[in-house]
Amino acid sequence: MTDIAVEVRGLTKSYGNVNALAGIDLQIGHGEVFALLGPNGAGKTTTVEILEGYRHRDGGEVAVLGLDPGRQRARLKKHIGIVLQSTGVDRFLTVAETIAMYSGYYPRPRPVDEVIEVVGLTEKRNSRVVKLSGGQQRRLDVAIALCGDPQLLFLDEPTTGFDPSARHEAWDVVRNLATLGKTVLLTTHYMDEAQHLADRVAVIAAGRIVAEGTPATLAGRDTARARVRYRLPGGVVPPADLGEPPDPDGFVEFAPEDLARALHSLTGWAIEHAIALDELQILRPSLEDVYLELTGAATEAVTAPGVRPPAARSPQ
Repeated sequence: MTDIAVEVRGLTKSYGNVNALAGIDLQIGHGEVFALLGPNGAGKTTTVEILEGYRHRDGGEVAVLGLDPGRQRARLKKHIGIVLQSTGVDRFLTVAETIAMYSGYYPRPRPVDEVIEVVGLTEKRNSRVVKLSGGQQRRLDVAIALCGDPQLLFLDEPTTGFDPSARHEAWDVVRNLATLGKTVLLTTHYMDEAQHLADRVAVIAAGRIVAEGTPATLAGRDTARARVRYRLPGGVVPPADLGEPPDPDGFVEFAPEDLARALHSLTGWAIEHAIALDELQILRPSLEDVYLELTGAATEAVTAPGVRPPAARSPQ
């Protein structure tokens, strides 16, 4: 067994004249939480379904836990768990009964009580599914995926439609999976989710990977020039080296070459003239800023003159 859980080279998939995937390369290590980010129609679901063995690829090489999901799906499915956006479990079974039922489908399942503890449902062991909250039901979905003791879990938009409390409950479960040494491939629309959970992220847009790295360093966001933002009282204009004249709301924003020197000058000027610097902030590009820039640029490239855009969006 190598250190690589998932390896993809040159993956392609088309639906008629629509190129859903135009040559994807990915590598995910064992024990890693990896997030795949992208707008609707970008190719996320197509990629994941090919990795799971539920969709055939047109070209490229794919190895999941050392197996080709297109040719060895029967062997692969014993080693993976899948958490879909919604499931159809019997609402009137208890938590323990549900997990026990699904465990019976596997040759070497994890003990039911152990699975219940991992997902944090011990107190709800004998509660019926219909009585669970949204976050608790999501925990049960993960428990079902864990029944067969998989090496790799696919989490498809795990917190879509959740309130903040339920989302954080689901995040706790994912963190528990990481402590077990499980490899997790997560698709999500939420940048804060990727920021909190993922060891690495990849952004897919227009069927291509446009950036890959840790959430903190994606597309160089850790080294991007910081911007200083503050608000001045009405009628006050800062020196030219400390920003342009304020906008209608009194805010000034500028990107200095030397942040420390600029802050020293700004605060010194404000103290000297007894001026309040309300809402003083130091800003760097957020993961969402980087994501929007990357996906926007990819979309513009696809729709640029001379490049024919897809005639219609195909299901992924």
